[in-house]
Amino acid sequence: MRRPFALLAATLLTGALTVPAASAADGDEGFTLKDPRITESSGLAASRLHPGVYWTHNDSDDGPYLYAVDGATGETVARLTLTGVGTPRDVEAISVGPGNRIFVGDLGDNLGGTWPYVWIYELPEPKKLEDATVRATQYVVKYSDGARDAESMVVHPKTGRVYIIDKKEEGGHLYEGPEKLSPSGDNVFEPVAPVDLWATDAALSPDGERLAVRGYFGGIHYSWNGGRPKREGRLSVPLQGQGESVTYSADGSRLLYGSEGGQSPVEAREAPGGDSGDGGGKGARTEGGESAAGDGSGNGNGNTVKVVAAAVVVAVLFGLVRRRRRG
Repeated sequence: MRRPFALLAATLLTGALTVPAASAADGDEGFTLKDPRITESSGLAASRLHPGVYWTHNDSDDGPYLYAVDGATGETVARLTLTGVGTPRDVEAISVGPGNRIFVGDLGDNLGGTWPYVWIYELPEPKKLEDATVRATQYVVKYSDGARDAESMVVHPKTGRVYIIDKKEEGGHLYEGPEKLSPSGDNVFEPVAPVDLWATDAALSPDGERLAVRGYFGGIHYSWNGGRPKREGRLSVPLQGQGESVTYSADGSRLLYGSEGGQSPVEAREAPGGDSGDGGGKGARTEGGESAAGDGSGNGNGNTVKVVAAAVVVAVLFGLVRRRRRG
């Protein structure tokens, strides 16, 4: 989806901020997407079947493709071509459900929330990682309260129920899908709980008890509370040019955050409930813009200055855009 403000901020941040990525020793500590075909990574999901592997996809203008990336190297180890679906419009989210089923959310709306319906695709995760063509099931999705833009989708790891969070600057809602999606007819999603964020992606923990929601400017974590999430606190989200994705690691101990752009980094932070208990990490930033102390590279003060400067630039631009819209 085209986002002039986000892209402008990304350009400024790229020049103002260079924070070394975390070590990629075991696949869950962050990596860089090295495949030149991945230029608009917009969703991220940890494989349950292949430890240390992450699934991603491009935003638009690519085709019905999914990429399996080795988290230890950042290299693509398989590309899946989906059949049985139409031409993707704006693929924004990916999640792994029970039975190693992959769900792909073609949920974005480049017309500002006017598509009469969007799609979800479901396919089995392949047992062998190699380039392959896989037949997917396509579901038609509508919202009970009218068309809207969305970039976040989660699948409950135990029940398989699908949820969507719409994308609104002032905050949106968690939408609950039918108990089981139907490939025939419409699948109507109902709003069930508010989400206090301009959401660009979300993820459920492997035990289904915690929900992480991220945006361009931070994140919030919730207790799942039986599908009626309760806010618990802020997430420390890394400063990224255009923050688009988040996933829990397969063991639930880490949150990994991705962004669009060629050779884009995927950065890891401890998930809420980990050793630090705050979902933070070195070089991270909370929803309110606070920056953590250094990055462990021996240049903590310099990077802190860069982070603060970049955050100020983003905040100023964000304020100008809001003022222009109100005017």
